[in-house]
This record gives sequence, structure tokens and C-alpha cells, in this order.
Amino acid sequence: SCTLPTLSLSLSRVAVCGGTHGNELSGVYLVRELVKVDKKAVEKKAEEEEPASVLMVLSNPRAIQQGQRYVDTDLNRCFTHAILNGPMLDTAPYEMIRSRELNGMLGPKGSPEAVDLVCDLHNTTANMGLCLIAYSDCDWICLHIFRHLQVSIPLRYIHFDVSNKESYSLDSVGKHGFAMEIGAQPHSVVRSNIYTAMKLGVQHMLDWVRSFNSGTIKHLSPNECFCFAAVPLKNVSSLDRDFCLLHPGDPLFQTFSGETLTYKGHQPLYPFFINECAYYEKGIALSLARRKRVMVPAIRVQTEQEQRANEPRYTSEEEE
Repeated sequence: SCTLPTLSLSLSRVAVCGGTHGNELSGVYLVRELVKVDKKAVEKKAEEEEPASVLMVLSNPRAIQQGQRYVDTDLNRCFTHAILNGPMLDTAPYEMIRSRELNGMLGPKGSPEAVDLVCDLHNTTANMGLCLIAYSDCDWICLHIFRHLQVSIPLRYIHFDVSNKESYSLDSVGKHGFAMEIGAQPHSVVRSNIYTAMKLGVQHMLDWVRSFNSGTIKHLSPNECFCFAAVPLKNVSSLDRDFCLLHPGDPLFQTFSGETLTYKGHQPLYPFFINECAYYEKGIALSLARRKRVMVPAIRVQTEQEQRANEPRYTSEEEE
């Protein structure tokens, strides 16, 4: 049977952000390089396909300058509804103040004025390869971008099931958004293969946005994504096998005395963010996900006529 594609507004404003964590350097250097792109080349590309305004943002300039993950507190935990809208003292941590600046630049979060898409660039010390991390498993824009990238680049889609008010990361400010996470890369260094893979991912993402805005209908088969399930407590993980299925009873941790601790869960799950060094302060050794199959419909951009038809129509008392 044939079903009509889901309609979506064009993605006229896109933000690519790097340096939310100041020592994750692939995104920092990529944003700097993208800013240098010849404007003539951008204009020539726009003549061929529907243009999108792309804003390049270095999210945490102080942390980047200091070569640290953050100055006072983790910026990527500062975009909850409470932090963005609650009272703010002059003595508030720098990253909380900066989150409001970014919300003013890219948001306000949850409003019609927010940018259409935020792609926030991150590195991990975990052996995860390239992943897209999002708060929704039914945001068809993000999932279509995922499938478009998947044609050319090995990657996974990770869903964190968190409400909009409680969503805490920079990508949640846009109408659509995801983090592009890639590793393994040590903090404060740049590996050429990791940087190149991230650059390719961003280029393919922007190509898809331009193609989508031009009115191309996208048809997809059912899509599989990894969905967040749980987080174990402290200990030193003995694994370096992100996304390799972990069964109950499998070795999971090794204590400093040499004792092996096994996985006590009741179902096989997929570990990721294994030994991410930034999570030591949070007491997180790894995260676990279950594999979930998501049906992704075809989508296409709304025409101007369709947008006008969907706008509310107001009548005067005389017309009534």
C-alpha cells in the first residue's frame, strides 16, 4: 500500500556548534574551518538547491581558551527549562550565564523563533565510532538525516528518553536537534581520522538539508536505532567493546584487587560510553541501551501553498 509522506516545514536556519566542551577539539577546529569557507562557493551551491542559513557557533569560548571541558560547570547540562527560565544571580557559574546567551542566540527553546536544526559536535574517549544522539525516536527530520548519513558513514542513533523541559543539552534548543558524537579520541588532541569523519558527517547533513528544502520526497525502509536504557554505578570497566551485546553473567567490571564482577541485568543490552573519562566525576562507568526498531515514514517539505492552507483563518463578525 502507498501512504502519503509526512509534511514538514523547511529547515531555513541551521546551527552547527563546536566546543560545548572546550577540550573536545574536532568540533572546535571544524567550526573554525567552516567559518573560512569561501562565500562564493556557498552562493554557488545555493543557486543549485534551496539555501539554508547556517550559523557556526563556538559554544563555550572560555573553556576552549583554557583547554578544559568547562570553566565552572558542564555547559551541556545547562539547557533545562529551570536553568534557562529561573532566577539568575550575577555570581552564577559562567556556563549557566552562557547557556542563556546561547538560548537567546539559537532559541528561545521551545518557541517558534528557535532555529530549525541544531547539530552539536562532540568527541568521546569511548570507542563508539560516530553516533547521533537525540531526545526523540520519532523526530523524522533527525532520523532521515541519520539514514542519509548511514548510506556513506557507519554510525548509530541513540535515543535518550527525556522530556523537553528536562532535556539538558545544547541541541535541545532547536526545533530539531542532535549531538554528533565521535570517538575514540583523547581530550585536548585532534586525530585526523576522527576529524575527517566528523567533517564528512556535517557535510552530508547539510547536503541533506539543502536537498530536503528543494522539495525532494524521501522514502525510507524501517529504521533501527539504539535506545537508552540504564546507567550502572561506579567501578572501572574492563571492556572496550562499545555496542557489543552484553549478556547476563558476562564479565563487566574488574576491581582494583583483581576480582571480576559480572553483569547482573536480566536482559542482554548494548554498552556504550565505556570508560568515557569525562564521566568519572559523575560516577558513570558506561551506559546501556536496548535495540529498538523504529518505523520511519517518508517526509517532504511543505509548499508555500500548503503552509498557507494550514495557517489558522480568522473571520470577522460580519462574515459570520
